[in-house]
Amino acid sequence: MTHLNRRRLLQSSAAITALSTLGACAGENADAPDTGDLEAEAPPIEPEPASYTAGAIPDGVEQLEMLANGTATSLSLTEAAIARSKAAHPLINAVATESYDKALEAANASPEGRFGGVPTFIKDLLDWEGDQTLYGSRAFKGYIAQSDGEFAKAWRKAGVVSLGKSTSPEMGLISSTEPLVTGATRNPYDLSRIPGGSSGGAAALVAARVVPFAHASDGGGSIRIPAACCGLFGLKPSRGALPISRDSGPVDISVNHAVTLTVRDSAALFAAAEVDLETDLPRTGNITEASTQRLRIGFAPEPITDAALDSETRSGIERTAELCRELGHEVVDYTVPIDGEEFTDAFLLYWAAGAAAFAQQASAFSGKPVSPDILEPWTLGLAQEFLGRQGDMDDAIAYLQAFEAVYHSWFDEFDILLTPTVSTVPPKIGSQAPDGDYQTVRANVLNFAAFTAPMNVSGAASMSVPLQWSADGLPVGSMFSGKRGDDGLLLSLAYELEAAQPWIDRLPTFKPA
Repeated sequence: MTHLNRRRLLQSSAAITALSTLGACAGENADAPDTGDLEAEAPPIEPEPASYTAGAIPDGVEQLEMLANGTATSLSLTEAAIARSKAAHPLINAVATESYDKALEAANASPEGRFGGVPTFIKDLLDWEGDQTLYGSRAFKGYIAQSDGEFAKAWRKAGVVSLGKSTSPEMGLISSTEPLVTGATRNPYDLSRIPGGSSGGAAALVAARVVPFAHASDGGGSIRIPAACCGLFGLKPSRGALPISRDSGPVDISVNHAVTLTVRDSAALFAAAEVDLETDLPRTGNITEASTQRLRIGFAPEPITDAALDSETRSGIERTAELCRELGHEVVDYTVPIDGEEFTDAFLLYWAAGAAAFAQQASAFSGKPVSPDILEPWTLGLAQEFLGRQGDMDDAIAYLQAFEAVYHSWFDEFDILLTPTVSTVPPKIGSQAPDGDYQTVRANVLNFAAFTAPMNVSGAASMSVPLQWSADGLPVGSMFSGKRGDDGLLLSLAYELEAAQPWIDRLPTFKPA
């Protein structure tokens, strides 16, 4: 989140101690968003009748080609995307705030840039100047961003046309998108199931073929998990490869990028966003084709914790391993050599500290004490978990900071690590509801999202590829992870996998809830 400074809260032991007064004087010294005179309630989204069938749409690169050859204008593309969004919204509920009128104005001006004129959505955790940012929370109703977040600047320079904000859970703190402020977002493949989180709204909109790609961010799996749930491609970039818009604290876990219909859209968006960034990593550039390099792939299908894989996920990841063998890659069995419970304990405590920080900021902005009136039970539960374990925070941070070297040592034995993205097919809506019993939801989240966090802590590149599908037609993601800086290597592999087992024609069915 652009203006909510997590680092400041976490780096000071005094500040951590101060959280013990959560609810009494929360936000007294908080760095809350300055809304100035821009605070205003955004108009509600007026849903159209629930009648929508997803059809094939051009990906972003093809839309650029259409603009270049005159077969489409930005205005015509934007009008079509708005019509699809209005029609799909009653089914999937994936738009937090619409900006259709402003989008039409922007499109009519024929925006320039590497993606000039292509319509998309911005995740509701990223500030886009002039638009409401809810951060998935009731506490921030009426907050209108006065400036772009850092990543938003890159996309605005690229010339995308924003149709509004896609839904996100409160502060992106859970692996489902069921925020109380906007209601549950539904998976286009089965409306009774989750689209993943926290970029669930973005993934649902792309899967429904409303737009070809949408902004997403990933602090613990939030690009890869929705991509896996919704049959999309999702690359989590390396730490430092692309601009960030949220200070992640002493362990920088969060990155920005997109969920996409195609690999080439992800690659082109990556190249567009890295142009002006100062980083110690070499430029990836626009990867446009598969590599001929044959890789040694470590195959680790088992979770690092006692999480349980369902049969569809297990058989799917085994089929992916076999596909890699058929393509000429060497696939070797591997057991991840870490204490999964120790890792999860440290990561969850760090995650919970972020929830406590957000609670303070929500109180500061709303002018109300930290309570269920402004924050969801899940957020409050995480904050309370942090408060009960403040004394362990220094050790947790030290463990997580040392983990990057541990993670990268695994790659002495192989080039790429292959695991499931999540442990099960998309669960039913309600199993991770933010107002459910905290301990039950906690257990469900830890079982489902058991694979993705190590790549956030290590800063590594990682991607979910929609190669497999369940017997009932639900997507099953396969996660390929490399080292920090391996973004180009992963994209080259993704092109090969996409050509071998295409997914673009698997349209969602909107199976009734």
